[in-house]
Amino acid sequence: MFNLVLVEPEIPANTGNIGRTCVVSGTHLHLVGPLGFSLDDKSLKRAGMAYWKSLNVSVYDNWNQFIEKNGLADTSTTPEGVFAHDVGIDAVDKPHLHFLTKKAKKTYTQATYRDGDYLIFGKESLGLSEELLAKHADECERIPMLQDSVSLVNREDWSQKHDALDGGGQYSHPVLLQQDICGNFIDPNEFSVSALNVSNAAAIVLYEALRQIGFPGMDV
Repeated sequence: MFNLVLVEPEIPANTGNIGRTCVVSGTHLHLVGPLGFSLDDKSLKRAGMAYWKSLNVSVYDNWNQFIEKNGLADTSTTPEGVFAHDVGIDAVDKPHLHFLTKKAKKTYTQATYRDGDYLIFGKESLGLSEELLAKHADECERIPMLQDSVSLVNREDWSQKHDALDGGGQYSHPVLLQQDICGNFIDPNEFSVSALNVSNAAAIVLYEALRQIGFPGMDV
């Protein structure tokens, strides 16, 4: 069984749709707070429909609680603090973490998925935090997408929105202003507006992971 993790999700309908996908694929959904909505939200239940009652879901106050409760604190190191890949140890056979972000060089199809792995997605407005991505540089993956110049007919309008400052002197939309500290990230000048809805992205990556482990009805 795979684990799909939503870190600080903001839009209830997205979480409802993802919950529905988790039910039909036998996936455990993890919701890491703070959440941008109540789990009693009508739009959440409407998107998940009757599936929500059958969903295997866990909720956490924050990232540290999620890590602690799932025993994932040392997934990238041996107990002695030596990086597992340096000594030929497969991270002590613990599940792998896959951080999905537009800022990774490696694509999700280049990853190897094992039963029990965690597929991790950030909140709709900002994605996963820079700090978290930098800490897990080798575990970052992205879904290839067309550049804005190809996919957006109104790309100039989008560009103006991203360049505009609000009354407080802040960018009205998230923009990468400098190179991330993680060497795996793309040049921030290549940042694009084009993006998938998180529920679409989650389904794409989850079903590639399921394909790799021989999910019923799929050709391996």
